[in-house]
Amino acid sequence: MSLFRRATARRAGATNAAALVAVAVALALSYILLHTFQIGPQTSRDALWALLVAAAVLLWLFLAHRKRAAAARGIHSAPAVVESAPEPDEVIRLVLEVEDSCWRGSAAVFTGRLRGPSQSVYQCLSDHYDRVGLMPMLQPASQGRVSVIVAPKLREPVPSRRGILVNIGLFLLTLLTTTYAGARLEGVDLLKNPERFAAGLPYSLGLLGILGFHEMGHYIAARLHGMSVTPPYFIPVPFALGTFGAFIQMRSPSEQRRSLFDVAVAGPLAGLVVAIPALVMGYQQSRIVPWLPQFLIDALADTLPIQSYLMHLVGVLTLGPKIKDAALIDLSPLAFAGYLGLLVTALNLLPIGQLDGGHIARAMFGQRTGTWISHAALAALFGAALTVAPALMPWAVIVTVLGTARPIPPMDDVTPIGPGRKLLGWLAFVILALILWPAPA
Repeated sequence: MSLFRRATARRAGATNAAALVAVAVALALSYILLHTFQIGPQTSRDALWALLVAAAVLLWLFLAHRKRAAAARGIHSAPAVVESAPEPDEVIRLVLEVEDSCWRGSAAVFTGRLRGPSQSVYQCLSDHYDRVGLMPMLQPASQGRVSVIVAPKLREPVPSRRGILVNIGLFLLTLLTTTYAGARLEGVDLLKNPERFAAGLPYSLGLLGILGFHEMGHYIAARLHGMSVTPPYFIPVPFALGTFGAFIQMRSPSEQRRSLFDVAVAGPLAGLVVAIPALVMGYQQSRIVPWLPQFLIDALADTLPIQSYLMHLVGVLTLGPKIKDAALIDLSPLAFAGYLGLLVTALNLLPIGQLDGGHIARAMFGQRTGTWISHAALAALFGAALTVAPALMPWAVIVTVLGTARPIPPMDDVTPIGPGRKLLGWLAFVILALILWPAPA
């Protein structure tokens, strides 16, 4: 009996650019209508439009993830009608002591104990099956065994030229909206005084630099590992911070744990390369208020950004003794952008689901332990939001929606990462702790 029967697998594809443009046009029209006809108060209009944008982004991310996940597990989508269990070929017998075999959709699964190091086994299987249009996977099984899964190779989508135009268009729109938001931080309304656009550039360029470096860290690491990935998509909004951030789409799974780790850790570390210098330069441009009456400090306490220990440390190193005598530091727009960069880094480093920290944890400890860590971290986040820090609740909800989708394991999920990468992973979690830990009073 041949190892495989013909089966039709769903293919992973790029998000349709025309649909994205249509959604963007619909959102723009809704914003224009809301403000042209003055429907409701200003805050209500902005809130409604924010909900529309958030709903569109979440729907897009959800559908894109479903499409990618379906392609990755299309081999499991429907049982193949077969007469008996698959028979291992010579290559399988060479690398695995087969104890059990079965079909999962169009994939053959052989479970047993490896005859050699997992990395060498995976390389041998990959070299052999790649020539015949098949892809092997190594996945942990019960009782210390390993499952070798051989499935039809997924066809990677071919990027279209129109796709990059969408990326460029979204970046330029985000540059406009963040410049507008930065100018408002300086008390300038660019709709009335467009000639003063330069007032918004420090915030805009600082924030886009942080977000851009973060996503390009992911992009470059993925390309170095031969993975298919899109350029960053920026999300513009014409109010509040001027953007909902940026993201990239992975079009192919990680080959090994080390590639999963490298792609995940590269983003936050690259973002910090810009965030900390932005915070240093921004602190130097900030205004130090030496004294405020206690009642005003108490009144402002709930409206000021929460200062993390890392942010406080950067302030001490930048401002020196002056920070000890400050009742308040009026952050410059660039410093505020650096502060937001720390928040983005902390959010992404949370070891939850599809967030960067979740990928790092699974690469370091494996899928099973990484999943338990994810559940514990999410429970701790909600616990903190319900007890000591209610301001965390929106972030907990966002993380639940975006970060808890079922992750796609690497092709070789057996070979562990080396000690150097584990040390770097622990360093990333130390950075997370420094950002989340509150500054001294």
